[in-house]
Amino acid sequence: MRERFDLETKTLWSFKQRGDWETHKGDYPGNWSPFVPRNVILRYSKEDDLILDQFLGSGTTLIEAKLLNRRGIGCDVNRKALELARNRIDGAKGERSTQLVNCDAKNLAFLNNESIDLICTHPPYSYIIKYSKNIAEDLSLLSIDDFYESMMLASKEAFRVLKDGKYCAVMMGDIRKNGCVIPLGFNIMNIFLSQGFKLKEIIVKEQHNCSSTKYWEQISLKRNFYLLAHEYLFIFFK
Repeated sequence: MRERFDLETKTLWSFKQRGDWETHKGDYPGNWSPFVPRNVILRYSKEDDLILDQFLGSGTTLIEAKLLNRRGIGCDVNRKALELARNRIDGAKGERSTQLVNCDAKNLAFLNNESIDLICTHPPYSYIIKYSKNIAEDLSLLSIDDFYESMMLASKEAFRVLKDGKYCAVMMGDIRKNGCVIPLGFNIMNIFLSQGFKLKEIIVKEQHNCSSTKYWEQISLKRNFYLLAHEYLFIFFK
């Protein structure tokens, strides 16, 4: 790793350097810093465990899984994302296997009950970033209510496939509409709790390196609102 890495010990995380070791890049919209899955994987799994990312995107989670000697399964409805992820995962060091599946996070029928050792995933924040134009299963194209309904089904599948005594890490941020905050993070937290998960930790991550920040700073002053500069990482326990 180019950047210094120390395992986080507090519930407030802030990574000013995004992390560009191995095949990681920050060019995929909304992808998370590899510091996040690295911390989660090291804390909540052991070598050769099977790690699932239901919303794979460009593959950050499974790159870290491979580097840390874990097996991985990644799902995404977008074939272009899967192709990009495959190239980056294959280019990373490590020998553990990774399986990529073009499927919906709401239906993981190819996975057996209680077959996963750790879930580490970063879903879209409703419609804030649209990841496709016409993929019917793409949650980023949905209204808020439909997004919640879909995340309910995705959380149900997460609970089904995760082994007892294991952990599920989900990052989610809030959004703003018509000048008011929609607490997307806590609403998704409650959806996962409704499936039977227990809440182990709430971690607040400060956002850095957002390309649009400068643009919105002056607007926020004129319209009298604060820029949302944090995300939540929920650690659930089954």
